[in-house]
Amino acid sequence: MSMSLTSVGIVVALKAEAAALTTRSIPPESVVRLTEGCRVWLSGMGPDAAGKGALALMDAGATALMTFGVAGALDNDLRSGALLCPQRVLDEHARAYPVNAQWRDQLLRRLMNTELSRVFEGALLSVSKPLFTAEAKAVARNRYHAVAVDMESAAVAAIAQEFGLPFLSLRAVVDELDDEIPSALHGIIDPWGQPQRAKLIRVLARQPWLLTRLPRLAAQMNKALAALSAAAPIVCRFEPQTPLQRTDA
Repeated sequence: MSMSLTSVGIVVALKAEAAALTTRSIPPESVVRLTEGCRVWLSGMGPDAAGKGALALMDAGATALMTFGVAGALDNDLRSGALLCPQRVLDEHARAYPVNAQWRDQLLRRLMNTELSRVFEGALLSVSKPLFTAEAKAVARNRYHAVAVDMESAAVAAIAQEFGLPFLSLRAVVDELDDEIPSALHGIIDPWGQPQRAKLIRVLARQPWLLTRLPRLAAQMNKALAALSAAAPIVCRFEPQTPLQRTDA
């Protein structure tokens, strides 16, 4: 069975990801229409929040679902700023959700006509808690044979599969395989990825050496967001050349 892609519903977890997608202000947990065929939902981090967003976008008329945002590398070839358009998404139970091949191929062709000279492929793993250490990322890579990790895509892919909707993901790499996020910084970010100022000040007062780590983390995030921003116009205004096949075809 085929269907015309009339409305893409995009789930983004972080405010910075939403800002890379559009210059419009995107309030959390609200459906915002960007174009005639594109709506976005700012969910906050994690599978539960992303699943809620996917259902809300469907209720608002989305006929295809997508995740758009950042990820961590599980493969040494993926560097900060690299774009990944995975062929499949895995969850922690090793359930696999294929993306819509037609949609992916058509989007990749259009991305290749931009300054984005290469878009990586492979499996994307979704986890319920972030992987902050190089050891945790190596364990995940060896267990799931995925090239990158996020927290939202599998939840959205599962809903797309349940309702027979096309699904796609586009991710930009922030932290590389060997990068570690200091444990002291784990609790200073709110669900939408914004540093909580008071907590950050307290942490830096206790451990001022962390100041030396922040510029690299910020530079890596900026590379990832720049790649997402370059892809955003194509993502938001995408129209299929041929009708997309439903996942229950």
